Amino acid sequence: MKKRYVLSLVALASILFISSTALVAFSYLSNRPVSRDAPELLFTVSRGASAYSITANLAEKSLVRSRFFTYYATRFFSFSLKAGTYRLSSSMSTLAILHYIADGKQEYTRVTIPEGLSLVKTARHLENTGIVSAAAFLASARDPAVLSAHGISGKTAEGFLFPDTYFFSQGMDADELVGTMVDTFFTRIADLDNVPTDPSKLFDKVVLASIIEREYRVAAEAPLIASVFANRIRIGMGLQSCATIEYIITEIQNKPHPGRLLVSDLSIPSDYNTYVWAGLPPGPISSPGLVALKAAFSPADTKYLYFRLTDTEAGTHSFTRSLDEHVQAGRQLDLKKAAGN
Repeated sequence: MKKRYVLSLVALASILFISSTALVAFSYLSNRPVSRDAPELLFTVSRGASAYSITANLAEKSLVRSRFFTYYATRFFSFSLKAGTYRLSSSMSTLAILHYIADGKQEYTRVTIPEGLSLVKTARHLENTGIVSAAAFLASARDPAVLSAHGISGKTAEGFLFPDTYFFSQGMDADELVGTMVDTFFTRIADLDNVPTDPSKLFDKVVLASIIEREYRVAAEAPLIASVFANRIRIGMGLQSCATIEYIITEIQNKPHPGRLLVSDLSIPSDYNTYVWAGLPPGPISSPGLVALKAAFSPADTKYLYFRLTDTEAGTHSFTRSLDEHVQAGRQLDLKKAAGN
C-alpha cells in the first residue's frame, strides 16, 4: 500500500514536471519574435475592440506566434490595450508588442492645415497624408450629431476646422479628428475680444472671417477689409467678394481655379454669389486663421466701402469711401502700370 502511494506521488510529480516544462517551453516559444529581421507595419487597434479580437488580429498579421498565448498573456499580465495606430514589427517579442500597445505608444503624423482651405480641400489634404479617407472626414464634418455636439449651428464644420499643426494618428476616427480641429478652434478664439456668445452670431462672424481670410494678404489690412464688409452689411450693400465667386466655381461647380474672373462669373446663380445677393452667404468659404477671426470680431472703425489691390507684389490695397474714389484709385493704378511698362 505504501509502495503504491509512493509510485502515485512519483507519477504525479512527473506529470507536473512534464506539464510545467511543456508550459514553460510553449511560453518561451510563443513569446519569441516571429522573425528576426522584419519590416515595420502600422497596426490599428479600433476603439472599443476586445482583447480577443485585438490578439486575433495580431496573429492574423503574423506579428505574434500564438493567438492563444497572446490572449492569455493580456489576462495574466493585466494588459489594458489602448486604441490607436502603432508601428510594430514581427521582430518584436509578443510581450514587447503588448507592452507597446498597453503604453499607448502610437504612431503620429505631423499635419499642417493651412489657413484658407475649404472643407473639401482639407479632407483631400488629410487623405493625402494617410490620416483618414476624404469621404469619412466629409461625412463626419456634415453629420448633424457631430456638429450639435460641438456647438456648430451651420450645416457643416466649414470654417470651424482651425488651421494649425496637428499630430494625428494614422487611421484616426473621423469624428475624433473633426472634434479635435473644432475644439482647437474654440480654444484659440477664447482669448480674443468681442467673440459672440450666441451660436448664430458667432456663425455669422465665422462666415465673415472666412471671406476676409481669402481677401487679405497683409495682416495689418485685415481689420480694414473687415470694416468695408461690415459697413456694406450695415447699409444693405452687396459684399461683392471675388473670393465667394471662386468658391462657387471651385467648390460648388467643381471646376479648376480660374486664372481670372469673367464678367459673366459675377452673375452665376448661387446663394454664395455676393455680387447678386446682399449680406453674408449661407456658410463659410474657408477655414479662417486668427488674423481673419480677430478682424471679423473687431473690425476697424472706418467709413470705407471699397478696397482695391494696388500693389500686387506687396499685397496692399487702397481703401476708399465712395465709388468715385474707388474708380479714381483704379485709374491711378492703370497709370502706374502704364508708366512701369
